[in-house]
Order: sequence, then C-alpha cells, then structure tokens
Amino acid sequence: MEIIRVMKRREFVKKSAVIGMMAPFMGNAWALSQKGNMAETKDTICTFSKTFQWLDYDELAAFLADAGYDGIDLPVRPGGHVLPENVERDLPLAVKAAQKHKLTVPMMVTSITDASNPLTERVLKTAAQNGVKYYRLGYYLYDEKTSIEQNLSRIKKQLAALCELNVKYNLQGGYQNHAGNFFGSPVWDLLYLIKDLDPRYLGCQYDVRHAAAEGFVSWPLGFEAIASHVRHSCIKDFTCVQNNEGYWIMKSVPLGTGVVDYRNYFRLRKKYGVYGPLSIHYEFPFADDDESLPAKERTKRILPAVRKEVESLRVIKKESQ
Repeated sequence: MEIIRVMKRREFVKKSAVIGMMAPFMGNAWALSQKGNMAETKDTICTFSKTFQWLDYDELAAFLADAGYDGIDLPVRPGGHVLPENVERDLPLAVKAAQKHKLTVPMMVTSITDASNPLTERVLKTAAQNGVKYYRLGYYLYDEKTSIEQNLSRIKKQLAALCELNVKYNLQGGYQNHAGNFFGSPVWDLLYLIKDLDPRYLGCQYDVRHAAAEGFVSWPLGFEAIASHVRHSCIKDFTCVQNNEGYWIMKSVPLGTGVVDYRNYFRLRKKYGVYGPLSIHYEFPFADDDESLPAKERTKRILPAVRKEVESLRVIKKESQ
C-alpha cells in the first residue's frame, strides 16, 4: 500500500479545516468525488467475527466463505480475534487465512481512542501493511463531572491526533454511533467534531440499527448530515418486546425481521454517494447452536442461519436499487 507523506501539523489542520468547511456545501457531488478512495472495497459484505471467536483463523475463513461472505471485519482489540500486543504476528496470519479462502479483510474493530498509546501506532501500521483500510475506534464516554462543551473539547483533540496518524498510514478510522449515553449516539455531536477533519481519514462507521434506536423516525436526517464522512457501516436489526416486568426493551433479531428500514437506508446511501464495506453483526442467538460441540459440527449447525443473513442483505440491497 502506498504510504502518504506526513504533513506538518499546521499544514494538516489547515487543509482539514478547509475541506471540512466546504463539505457541507458541496453535498452529493463532493461525496461522489471521493469514490476512488474506496473503490476496492465498495459495498464488500463482511461480518464482525466476534461471534465466531471460538474458531481459529483458517476455520473462520472457511466457514465465512461457505456462508457467502466477501470479507471479514476482524476484532483487533483486547479479548479479540487478534490481540493488539500480538498484532505484528497474528494479523498477517488472519489475513493470509482469509486470502486462502478468497476473502478479504478490509476492516477491523479496535479499542483505539488515543494516538499516544504505544499500541495504537503498532496496530495501525500493521493494518496498513496487510491491506486493512478501515477500522472502528473505541468509545468515548461523557464525563458527567464536566460540561458537554468540556467533554467535546477533550474528545476533539483526541480525534484530531488520530486523524493525523491515519493520514500517515492511509487508513480511515470510523467512530460508531452506538445507542446509549455514548459520545456519538446523537450523531450531531460526532459531526460537530469531525466536520473539520478530512473524511478520507476520520469519519463515522454508521450503524443504522443504533441510529434507529435513538431516532426512530428522524435518523435519515442525521445520516444526511454525516453521509460525507461515512465509509463503512454496521448491519443488524432489532424489534421491541415487553420483558417480564412489562417494560419495553430492544431485542436483536435477524435482518429484515425487525423495525430498521434497510431499504430506505440503501436508497439514501445511493443518493448521497456512500460506498464502503458493510459489516453484518450477529447479536441474536442461533436456535441450533451448541457450544459443547466440536467446531466442525457447531459450524454445520449454525451455517444456515449465518448464510441467511448474507442472502437477506443481498436481497434488500437489490430491492433498494
């Protein structure tokens, strides 16, 4: 992978600010002009392999290839498929296993929030060397002891520092809009901090499931606002059910059986020129799963359900054209 030269800090901030100020006024044409930066992984269908961490790299790749996937969204974080402290050794092994089964590893999930952490640059450098172009950041929490403005000021500095590092390695870090009391959940707070940064290097890993949970009807407004900074997306569905105490709670369900309007989402992606890898998340239990079984038998049991998610996504995308 070609490594872009590192700009001086003052030059980087100046150029990022100009791009950020122009982006909201250039709309769809601006977003479409960025296609070349993501063409090689355009709408590649991956899965977040956290659910399948009981498989080794080769078993995982063989299983996902059989299920119909194009690639893997690999957890490279504490407790993940690849441990950050072992990234130089293990990430190449995972990528080679994927390639053996004709899959790619265009994206990874990390716990990265701080550019000054020694592990951060090791993980990003190794990712760049192995063809991983996109990564999800870790989460920032609001400190309730300080004001919203103070929180945003703190997080903005951390994001800007990570953006510089991403320029160095030609990667795009995406922050997930996770539902709950997280920074980024409303989307607008995330946009406020990244709008002045180059979206090729720092943006949003858009999660329409979480967006729908926070803004059931209004989420398309948030997506329109942040679309120019979206390169990769999470795919999962949910519905609402009453628990034993009568309270309404969210329940993860297979794609297309819940309340998330994915057909509208893919129409909006097309409208705003959003392309990039899609990561299916399995957050619902598999009916036939049995953790006591050997890996080969266990994968055989859950394969139909895993394959169905991929097929459902392809159908939804086709119907959205």
